[in-house]
Formats: sequence, structure tokens, C-alpha cells
Amino acid sequence: MVDLAIIGAGPGGYEAAAYAAKLGRKVVLFEKGEVGGTCLHVGCIPTKTLLRSARAYSDCHEAGRYGVTVGTPVFDMRAVQERKRQVVAALCKGVGAMLKGAGVEVVKAEARIAGRGRVVAGGRDVEAANILVATGSVPAVPPIPGLRESPAVLDSTGILALEQIPASLVIIGAGVIGLEFACFFAELGTAVTMVEMLDRIAPVLDEEIGKRLQADLRKRKIAINLSCKVTRVDGNRVCYLDAEGKEQSVAGDYLLNATGRQPVVKGLGLEEAGVVVERRGVRVDECGRTNVPGIWACGDCTGRLLLAHSATREGIVAVNTMFGQPDRMRFSAVPSVIYTHPEVAQVGATEEELRKQGIAYRKAVMPMAIAGRFIVEEAGKAGTVKVLVSERHGQVLGVHMIGGPCGEFVAAAAAMVELELCVEDVREIVFPHPTISEALKETVLHAAVPAAGATAGHSTAHPPLP
Repeated sequence: MVDLAIIGAGPGGYEAAAYAAKLGRKVVLFEKGEVGGTCLHVGCIPTKTLLRSARAYSDCHEAGRYGVTVGTPVFDMRAVQERKRQVVAALCKGVGAMLKGAGVEVVKAEARIAGRGRVVAGGRDVEAANILVATGSVPAVPPIPGLRESPAVLDSTGILALEQIPASLVIIGAGVIGLEFACFFAELGTAVTMVEMLDRIAPVLDEEIGKRLQADLRKRKIAINLSCKVTRVDGNRVCYLDAEGKEQSVAGDYLLNATGRQPVVKGLGLEEAGVVVERRGVRVDECGRTNVPGIWACGDCTGRLLLAHSATREGIVAVNTMFGQPDRMRFSAVPSVIYTHPEVAQVGATEEELRKQGIAYRKAVMPMAIAGRFIVEEAGKAGTVKVLVSERHGQVLGVHMIGGPCGEFVAAAAAMVELELCVEDVREIVFPHPTISEALKETVLHAAVPAAGATAGHSTAHPPLP
């Protein structure tokens, strides 16, 4: 009998395993592939490794802005892919060492639940006081005629393996995955066309920030077609109905299916064990409990937030709860980053959500150039910080940013939302100078004092600095 059996060794699973083991619990972790999950092998890490190389390539072209002259840069895709493989291998080794150091037993086999308190895998039958399902997600494949059959179609896993830069790329979907790949390939000179069913890109973003991102991407010559319904894929051509209902088509060397991800829940024995599995994934409460005592779930397989860092926190919350330590998830305080160029980061409520909920608020919108470090680091570029605070108490409700390395300091904003800080609380926090993060503090402080005549729900905004 073990205290905890975990199925899936992605960020949710392996972090929960190590944490529980360090609490003195006996833990066995099942993984049919390599430890690290989607994020490490075919998601966050390899994608960001490629994006870093693209940024280095872009920096070479922009070096003149900083008084540096360089020759003609060459982007060696094969070398970039080799670096990606090295990064992934090093991190995978690190995860394995962490699990071994924590005393977690790792079983490399496909596992399934064989009733309450039992997991079978690789010929073993393990009894467990608790079972945590952390099986993640896979790329979704919508029922578009010709999508599965076309050899030109790649998903987010397949496109990571390309060793040649395509001349043209058509991306179906303008969500986070599609946008990041659009930026990567456009940076390298690929003609990128996006086809999106909705009337906006990245609907998870605050609308104002989303529009700024869209405008910036179009300046980079990324064609973005909104309110377009894909009707079929014909070889290397995407056929769709545009916003006016007219038939259109666009062809590319490759077609990227970036229509989202779906939870891995089949073949795990969940439904046989009586666990409720909904369309979006395993149904759980804020502590990770399913409807069946002793069976828990975290991460992408629940369909709540498909983010590695959220999965990690969800797994730890589940471990704390199952072993008697009060804890719960606060999804409203989970930050997210889109690694486009420019970068986007946010946490908390969007302006649209506050309006829908009828919450009185004030907002401040400031240029990142209010921080001197931004002018130093981001020559010729723009950035924006948007802060939403409650009208009554000045509590920080949402922070939305675009530009610079905003993903690197959105954690400060997440702490403000998580700890329910008010503007006056933030005033007492010392931000290092000179850093771009100072723009965050200045925007929060600016939200404390409405402009003359301003009312709840209206902006106190400054124009971009010259």
C-alpha cells in the first residue's frame, strides 16, 4: 500500500510526487513516456527555446539601433533544433534527479485505475490510499474535412520538429499556440496567414491589450483573418467562409492546426471507477477532488487552466488537501504569458469580466517607457501596462501588460491579486531601479487617483512618451 499513486509525470504530476514524498509519504509515479510531460518535451520549453533563437536573430537585425554593426545573420534551423534537443534533455535529466532525490518511485508504464484504490501498470497491481490523475492534454483535431488526411497539416508537436524554414505557413486558430508560432516563423521571413473563427485573437486576453497585440502583429506582416470559418482542407490549401460569408482560400507550404488542446482521459478507467468526466475534462472542485473519494485530478486533464504552472499548484493543493492540510486553488490569481513578440502577460480580471459582473472599478493605462530601463532596452518599441482596481477600496483586481519582458515580472502582479493588495499597500513595496517592472508600480499608483471628472469604469491613461 502506498500513500499516493500518480498517473502522469508532467509538471502537475512530478511536482506533486516530489512534494508528497518530501512530506514523508510513500509515492509511486507512473509515466508511459519520459518524465516532464508535454510542457518539457513538446510544449513550453521547446517552443520557448525556438523563440529565443528567433529573438537573437531579430536582435542582430536591430543591432544598429544600439550603435552596433553586424554582418548578415544566418538562422541555422538544424543547429537551433539541436540546441532545443540539448535543452530538453538537460531538463528531463534534472526532473529525474529531483524525483530520485525526493524518494519517488517512478514506473515507466501505461497505467489505469482498476477500481477505487487500485492502479495497474506494467504487470503491477498497486494499492493506493489516494490516486492523482495528471495525464495532461493533446492537440485537438476538429472535424474539418480533409484536416486529418492532408500531409501538409502539422499540429503543435509536429511543427516543433521542422528542420527547414517554410516559405509560407497557414495557421488555423489565433489562440496562444497559433500566435506564438506565427511570431516565430514571421521573424524568420515566413509568410504567415492566420484564419480564426472568432472576431478577435486570443480571447483570453483583455480586449484592449488584445487589440494592441493584433495591431503589432499586423505591422510585422502577419495576415490575420477574423470571423472566418474553415470549411475544409484541400491538400495544402485552407478553404473558409469569410466574415461576409464569401468562400475564400489560402495555401501554404505547411498548415498548422492550432485549434487548442483536449484532455487525456480515455482508457484510464475513470468512468468505470465512477468518476465524472465532462466534455472539458475530469470534474474536480477547487481542491482537486473528484466525485469519488480518494481519486483526485490536476492540470490539463481537468480542462480548468491549460498552464503548466497552474497544474503544479493544483497538484500541490490536492496533496495538501488529501493529507489534511487546508488549501485551495484561486484560479483568479494565476498569471499567464503569451510569448509573442511583443510579449503579453496578465493576471486577474479583465475589464470585460468586471463590467459583466457589475463591479465598479478604475483603470490606469501607462506606457512602459515611463520606466527608464524600457527606453534603454527596447529602442524604438512600445509597451503598455493596464491596471484595474476596485472603485471602493483600490484593491488590485487585474493587471494586463504588453511589451518588453513583462512575463518576467507579472509574478509581482500575481502577488498583488493573490494577497488582495490595495494601491496603498503597493505604494510601500520597493521596486528596484532601473527596471521595467517600475512601470507596473507606477501604473498601480496612478490608478489611485482618478483624473478630473473620471468615474468608475473609466480610464486614467497617459499617451506614449516621446
